[in-house]
Amino acid sequence: MCGIFGVISGKKVLNPSDFHSIVDNLFLLSQSRGKDASGLAVLQGNLIQIFKNATSASSLITTKEYSEIFQKIDLSKNETFGIIGHARMVTNGSMAKSENNQPVIKDGLVAIHNGIVVNDVKLWEKYPLLKREYEVDTEVFLSILRFFLKKYKSLEVAVCEVYKIIKGAVSVAVFFEDLDCILLSTNTGSLYYIQNDDVFIFASEYYFLQKLLEDSGLKTRLQKRDISQLKSGNGLLFDISNGKFHIFSLSKNYRGKQSLSKRKRKIITIESKKMGEDFMILEDKKKESESKKLLESLYKQTSEAVMLLNRCSKCILPQTMPFITFDKDGICNYCKMYEPIKTQGKQSLEELVDKYRRKDGRPDCIVTFSGGRDSSYGLHYMKNILKMNPVAYSYDWGMLTDLGRRNQSRMTAELGVEHILIAADIKQKRENIRKNVEAWLKSPDLGTVPLFMAGDKQYFYYANMLRKQMDVDLVMLCESPLEKTDFKSGFCGIKPTHPKGGKYYALSIQNKLQMMFYYASQYVRNPAYINSSLFDTIQAFFSYYFIPHDYVSLYKYIRWNENTVDLTLEKYDWECDEEIDTTWRIGDGTAAFYNLIYYVLAGFTENDTFRSNQIREGDISRKTALYIAKRDNFPRFYSLQWYFDTIGLDLLNTLKVINTANKRFS
Repeated sequence: MCGIFGVISGKKVLNPSDFHSIVDNLFLLSQSRGKDASGLAVLQGNLIQIFKNATSASSLITTKEYSEIFQKIDLSKNETFGIIGHARMVTNGSMAKSENNQPVIKDGLVAIHNGIVVNDVKLWEKYPLLKREYEVDTEVFLSILRFFLKKYKSLEVAVCEVYKIIKGAVSVAVFFEDLDCILLSTNTGSLYYIQNDDVFIFASEYYFLQKLLEDSGLKTRLQKRDISQLKSGNGLLFDISNGKFHIFSLSKNYRGKQSLSKRKRKIITIESKKMGEDFMILEDKKKESESKKLLESLYKQTSEAVMLLNRCSKCILPQTMPFITFDKDGICNYCKMYEPIKTQGKQSLEELVDKYRRKDGRPDCIVTFSGGRDSSYGLHYMKNILKMNPVAYSYDWGMLTDLGRRNQSRMTAELGVEHILIAADIKQKRENIRKNVEAWLKSPDLGTVPLFMAGDKQYFYYANMLRKQMDVDLVMLCESPLEKTDFKSGFCGIKPTHPKGGKYYALSIQNKLQMMFYYASQYVRNPAYINSSLFDTIQAFFSYYFIPHDYVSLYKYIRWNENTVDLTLEKYDWECDEEIDTTWRIGDGTAAFYNLIYYVLAGFTENDTFRSNQIREGDISRKTALYIAKRDNFPRFYSLQWYFDTIGLDLLNTLKVINTANKRFS
């Protein structure tokens, strides 16, 4: 998830200028993984210096303190020295608190961590003598590592013992105050390295090192060395005293003490002059109570009216669905034009993927990985059933919840799959969302609700970019074909034209132009939409509708089945939302809000359209669909509160506007 990297140089191999250039390059490359915070640790002789700040890497490297670090590197001592760096995407722990940002310092260890420890709370409970001081999950890894190191007197044994009990994705690099070595370890394979003579460089992605070699002039010096991957389930110990390293398995039972050189070092932190600001703006308890009461009242009032709506006698779509009509038997036109899904079969899928298999151990496919249930099952299927060597790809635009990120961490760790997460400028994205929600509240319109989600559409742009970077042709899309939401374009006046399950980006040229005209007219009527998000929205429109989407859809080959998906994810200890009894849409921070709008103003949500498609496929009965849709349409208060706290808007005032907005039913 985050970007980590490091450079270790032997005696007089790299000068401070070389170091500065390499670290600058790796910082700028790594910030594609996260722009919330950044930091580095420098080890030389008896000193480890840490400098970090709640700012992007591109900002950090312009600071005076950062430049002074390289000016102070002393080559006259003729010693090996190293730098590890981190570009953070915030998960556990506010970035406004320095101790939560990386490198993390605990018990004489200094570490950078890519991933999420998902069972950190349980581990603190299991080891009550260990003292928790921070919020960040990396802390528990370091405390337990030190605990086992004292117990077993062997670093290899200690590391193996930690990985036996830790859950979630953990790729780390660690400095020690008392050992003359550097540790790298991973349970996902998200670590790559190059080594030549006395220079050792590592990073989270193969591409980062490839670009470094191309841009820094190091390619000539390291041309005899290839970029290697530290495979999932392996550790690497770099001995600072002699410049050598060895790789060990994290699953072996090592015995006996280990002969590592001891060295006492001092750890100091260089204080930054300005810390960044946290995104979250929390409501006070009084407002929270008022919001909850208003939401309950709003739902009760709406649900009573929704029960009176005329619905299709076959599916559960109501009369408020755009362009819906009913025949004399009460069956809607959506049911009449629906064609049951015919999958191409597992054998056809195996024949297809066989063309892309690689025998050299390199990744042979990219799985688009939102962290939701369908993509999680898809990753499982590609790895365990088809025996491919996938890389999971995610695009985080600021609305992936912590629950979603934890599930991503669970899946990639259990499967031992590298996870490449490309992070947007999340602070800017959230500001764009806030401005568009504010504009919408001035003139509520069902057709413009998708503007709240416009920021995630560059997902496709970066998927295409990644396949070029990795030289991987096969991109596997794992979207359920039953998640067809014609009503979103229908509210823009566009008739449904893809009964076979086409997505938005499958709209005809005419309909795309109609969509553009509709939004242009809304911008004229409501100039509040003309704000700093406009350029991002235009980019999103073209990314979604016009760039190639030549991906393979998993569920066109194998039948999507909700029970199969859910039962499989239970084996991975997949986490669900305590507010709702479903595995669908629980990691998407926007879903609770836009579905509330659709329910209150139109009398249905995407839950109704999804369950209607399940009826048409013969997966569930109409009675069951009505029950599930009613259950899932119940508003999730804490999810709504998270959304509004995150984008910095007032939930109570928003609910008041929605309550008085024009509805498609009375």
